Amino acid sequence: MSFKAVLQQLNRDKKDYAKGVGTPLLVLAALGMVILPLPPFLLDILFSFNIALALVVLLVTVYTMKPVEFGIFPSVILIATIMRLALNVASTRVVLLEGHNGGDSAGKVIEAFGSVVIGGNYAVGLVVFLILIIINFVVITKGAGRISEVSARFTLDAMPGKQMAIDADLNAGFISAEQARDRREEVTREADFYGSMDGASKFVKGDAIAGIVILIINIVGGLFVGMIQHDLSFSNAMEVYTLLTIGDGLVAQLPSLLLSIGTAIVVTRQNESLNMGDQFKKQLGNEKSLFIASGILIIMGLVPGMPHFAFLSLGALLGYLAYYTQQSKIKAAAVEAEVAANGAAGTNVANKQEQKELGWDDVQQVDVIGLEVGYRLIPLVDQSQGGELLNRIKGVRKKLSQELGFLVPPVHIRDNLELDPNAYRITLMGVSTGEGELKHGDELAINPGQVFGPIKGVETKDPAFGLDAVWIKPDQKDEAQSLGYTVVDSATVVATHISQLLTNSAALLLGHEEVQNLLDMLAKSHPRLVEGLVPDVLPLTSIVKVLQNLLNEGVAIRDMRSIVQTLVEYGPRSQDPDVLTAAVRISLRRLIVQDAVGMSSEIPVITLAPELEQMLHQSLQNAGDEGAGIEPGLAERLQLSLNEAHQNQEMAGEPSILLTSGMLRTVLSRFVKYTIPGLRVMSYQEVPDERQIKIVSSVGQQ
Repeated sequence: MSFKAVLQQLNRDKKDYAKGVGTPLLVLAALGMVILPLPPFLLDILFSFNIALALVVLLVTVYTMKPVEFGIFPSVILIATIMRLALNVASTRVVLLEGHNGGDSAGKVIEAFGSVVIGGNYAVGLVVFLILIIINFVVITKGAGRISEVSARFTLDAMPGKQMAIDADLNAGFISAEQARDRREEVTREADFYGSMDGASKFVKGDAIAGIVILIINIVGGLFVGMIQHDLSFSNAMEVYTLLTIGDGLVAQLPSLLLSIGTAIVVTRQNESLNMGDQFKKQLGNEKSLFIASGILIIMGLVPGMPHFAFLSLGALLGYLAYYTQQSKIKAAAVEAEVAANGAAGTNVANKQEQKELGWDDVQQVDVIGLEVGYRLIPLVDQSQGGELLNRIKGVRKKLSQELGFLVPPVHIRDNLELDPNAYRITLMGVSTGEGELKHGDELAINPGQVFGPIKGVETKDPAFGLDAVWIKPDQKDEAQSLGYTVVDSATVVATHISQLLTNSAALLLGHEEVQNLLDMLAKSHPRLVEGLVPDVLPLTSIVKVLQNLLNEGVAIRDMRSIVQTLVEYGPRSQDPDVLTAAVRISLRRLIVQDAVGMSSEIPVITLAPELEQMLHQSLQNAGDEGAGIEPGLAERLQLSLNEAHQNQEMAGEPSILLTSGMLRTVLSRFVKYTIPGLRVMSYQEVPDERQIKIVSSVGQQ
């Protein structure tokens, strides 16, 4: 480092050391005044400074917006009290040493207060001084001390509640973390301030008591010094030393009184961001009260014998203030009304140009499940008109939630004038998934596959399963049922259609929020199992994908305990959703088989010929991408063969299950999901040990 840089650093250090030395020097000077004798000239300067300091502090308390903003006030009271007491000691020394010379022997300030302020009469001065002491000690200081004590107690008692309220607002999202931190700091500052004010008020009270004691000591000491050491008569010594003592006491009590008033103002102020003048104007500026007070003063001024000028002039002044306040409020209200009118007019003009300023509220989120109806179907969803569709949909949601293992989102219903009057539309994630037409008031007779004759009505298709159906009148219901038709009303048609679509699209309904709720519910009964799963073992996204895969394959996720246990076991080995899905299916094999064949000990299955399985394995390995490696011609032949075997099983009234290897299960499951609905695909590992396999068909066998 160069010599110039060293000098610059030293200068900066000197400036830093010079900062903040004023207060320590003031305290040390006060201690010096107690020990070292001071000349009268220096006493005059220090007394004047003490009065100026007290006056500045008083004005600051008046114009401070909030009491907490003057947080250094307790320290100021302490320093000012120390300085004033030190000046009392220094002035007492000068008065006792030089008081026999009379006049300005103790300084011009003490002489002025002893002769000019009280007219040179020590008896009057003594009475005035005692009155000031009583006002300061009994009225101002005692009241301010009590308020300080109560404010400190209430502030400290309310501190935990305020902290809890801040935490609640933060958790609710009403405030940010930075705002919460600022509020906590404000609460802490407020508690520290009122706690310090409680102690500082004791300084003010002790200062008032010290003033009385110092007065008595100075008078007795002055008489002793004057009469014994300087051979003054009693009356002469009493006059000289009493005047100087009272002058000294008044000089000290004036700043003490100012600080006491400042303390009382601070502790009685409301914690609002307004200065004292604005608070008086806001809360005392009631024109009704001013008018009444003005009338009373004017009446008193007209009474014979009363000081007419004083009462009448004050009454007129209050009347003018009341009138001025009233007119100011009227003008302010007129201005606000004009501003509001201009704002409304500006809004109307803006609306003509642009109906409304766009915001995020105008961006509508798509409904997870939506139902739109034409205007003639509104009675179906209006309970006041006897509509039963809402209750049917609620029942569908409850049934599916119990079967699938998670809460199915609510169905948002609204009318759509763009639809045909008798039409309805079902949407999932904002995408139209199913449509249909109803004849409100009629009933739908569905042909389950075998009926004993036709029935008169409007032929149609069942919107849920595509079966042949006929719209009939309600009085034909018994006839249709006797012929073997399944008869349902319009509300049941829509509810069944919704149920079928939600069952086939269950994976779309399950998202991160639903999965997190499932994990939270499982954590209540098995906390150790869920602990550390997310994100230590698997990310939430992977768990969501596994559960969606299960729902896509028609596997319910009711047994979350077994699912999570498998994920905890296999998660460290692989995070591939397909691998984890296969592992979970094996752990749920009893549930899967029970849903397929019930309690039967035999599982009728369709298998692939070994040559066909080998060909599919090679096709997938060569493609390198699952689901994209089956040669189109082979895929077409495989679909036809599987469809034929599936129909044979349905005709026999038995479940349709394709049993294959674990490598092919995922691909074939996706392959047949939409081409051959109802065909289940299982792997050899998913067959429970207690169940027997019964091969009913082998696809691809020569």
